[in-house]
Amino acid sequence: MLSIDLSSQEAKALRFIRNSIAQRAKSPSIREIQRELGYASPRSAALIVERLMSCGCLQRRTNGLLRIVRDFGDDNTQARTVPVPLVGTAPCGTPLLAEENIEAVIPVSITLAKPPHRYFLLRAQGNSMDKANIHDKDLVLVKQRVSAENGDLVVAIIDDEATIKEFRRTKNVVVLKPKSSSASHQPIILSDEFQIQGVVVATIQKLD
Repeated sequence: MLSIDLSSQEAKALRFIRNSIAQRAKSPSIREIQRELGYASPRSAALIVERLMSCGCLQRRTNGLLRIVRDFGDDNTQARTVPVPLVGTAPCGTPLLAEENIEAVIPVSITLAKPPHRYFLLRAQGNSMDKANIHDKDLVLVKQRVSAENGDLVVAIIDDEATIKEFRRTKNVVVLKPKSSSASHQPIILSDEFQIQGVVVATIQKLD
């Protein structure tokens, strides 16, 4: 995370944008930023966004939404956190951590994201893991790994899409088990030919 010379309003806007992306899966509109900052005109909010883009904190995605590419903080904050990319819904056929899939870079406490390991945040989809306390649109903190132990909750790539399941291996067969209150979610039985992206280390429940 970088120490960037931002005004109090610019810092407030960046926090608001970050929280909106994390909680709502999209960046706020200019008018929402205007209301949050207490401005009378949307032009003032647009100027704040332009400043955050010019200093390298924000980029505009091809769909028009904003993403955070660099965050800010004072020296004390930097000492306690590390920047972790938040991956949204990954389109089929693109690597999970491809730049176009990263919605924001979010500071995470080093007590959770422990250096020197690498981590990412992924937004859960559906309720196939609700008995593991992972619900639709929750964020999961994932330690990047290509292998897992029995009982680990893993992020795996199947048919070019990411899924969160419990990992089980028996002889030459891998079973990815849902932990769901619904019988509609069934185990996935695989050979060794699939990709593990990492192991879930924490869940951040969606804020209403």
